[in-house]
Amino acid sequence: MSYLETTHDVYKEAALIPDVGLCCTTNPIWELPGLKIPRIMQEMNYGCGSTVHARDLTNNPKILYVGVGGGMELLQFSYFSRQENGVIGIDVVDEMLDASRKNFIEAEIQNDWFKSEFVDLKKGDALHLPVEDNSIDVAAQNCLFNIFKAEDLKKAIAEMYRVLKPHGRLVMSDPTCEQPMNDNLRNDERLRALCLSGSLPIDEYVKMLTDAGFGTIEIRARKPYRILDPKNYDTDELIYIESIEVAAIKDPMPTDGPCVFTGKAAIYYGDEEYFDDGLGHILLKNQPLAICDKTAAALQDLGRDDIYFSESTFHYDGGGCC
Repeated sequence: MSYLETTHDVYKEAALIPDVGLCCTTNPIWELPGLKIPRIMQEMNYGCGSTVHARDLTNNPKILYVGVGGGMELLQFSYFSRQENGVIGIDVVDEMLDASRKNFIEAEIQNDWFKSEFVDLKKGDALHLPVEDNSIDVAAQNCLFNIFKAEDLKKAIAEMYRVLKPHGRLVMSDPTCEQPMNDNLRNDERLRALCLSGSLPIDEYVKMLTDAGFGTIEIRARKPYRILDPKNYDTDELIYIESIEVAAIKDPMPTDGPCVFTGKAAIYYGDEEYFDDGLGHILLKNQPLAICDKTAAALQDLGRDDIYFSESTFHYDGGGCC
């Protein structure tokens, strides 16, 4: 049995019998005017963060969500795209698709604005998306891509890139881990299916995205997720796993490399009203400017003693240098 078959079986079981302890089901639920999330959807919230951000979802976008879970994020996306088939939900597990359809009926009862026809549920997998090229404004996945091994992950990211329109956004939440894991953990198919042993370091995760062609990367959140301890797992040391929320934007790749925002800022405090580096970056006096890591390095190389640079906060909320 391949690791993908093991993953299929894990989520088939989770569709038939909701598993509240699977992934991070304690994440806060969006509370928006007129939006009510059925309890069954909350119990089947098999993610490690949120991929729903209002600033990505203006003007009735066409949305793709891969790995439907119990339908909660599909319902949340529909809140911003109230049109027939405005949201496409794709899953390889028949039982999960069936569960989402049933949950949408309850969602219609609790939300007078929602119609099941807003969501187009399709069977398919992340490695072969049944979606046309350049047709999606916002694509999303939550706690899915970390399951894939390297070659499959490359295929999944390339598929998302293919279906996105120019300047479209791939919004993701996945576990990450900065510590090395032994081969026994890495090759444990069930731990990989449970979103644990496939966790990559953030730099590797980001590189997979930029290698696929995404010109802008935003790291929007980084938070605690899980512990693998020697008592319960095949490890000699405590392993700390975090989750991150990331947006990869299908911008053209800059000639000097991608713009990766990790939450750094620059503050100019010199004698003039502002500082202009001549490359499009203007720092107003004592006003922090969010900068990508590439711009931070270039400004630091100037060797000025009147610009302060913050460390990466791994929280970027827009308004940056690019």
